[in-house]
Amino acid sequence: MSLNSLTARLWRERELLDLLEFKMEEQQLLLVAGKTQWLDRATQEIDTVVEKVSTASLARAVESAEVAASLGLDSDAPLGRITAATADLAWREVLENHLTALRSTAERISALKETNTAILRGARRATQETLASLDSATYTYDPQRRGGAEASPRLLDTEL
Repeated sequence: MSLNSLTARLWRERELLDLLEFKMEEQQLLLVAGKTQWLDRATQEIDTVVEKVSTASLARAVESAEVAASLGLDSDAPLGRITAATADLAWREVLENHLTALRSTAERISALKETNTAILRGARRATQETLASLDSATYTYDPQRRGGAEASPRLLDTEL
């Protein structure tokens, strides 16, 4: 296990996080466009990517533990400490770039999650309000009463 192996794991994790960001952007576009028929599929795709990210993160953690130990650090040292302890300036720069990219992507994913959650809450609230209004004000057609006659209010005529 080496810094080379660790950076390969970091690249894989970054690729998956980029894919997760894309899938969350895709979900947001579906939400905004009102294309709810595709939300289940988009959510399943996000869940699949999250599982892959979790697996990649675990593999990176194992690799990081071995690199940390080789640098004289605790095996649970975070990537920032590993980066700081790396003597080779070229490797340190590579690790700093990975760390910066991972943090940036994580921030964007977090913002997307918050936005998508807010949109979903708003849609749920609007749906609940619509359903509540349907319960209180419904209308029906009464063929016996013509020309402005009063009809009992019901949206769905169950007496067809």
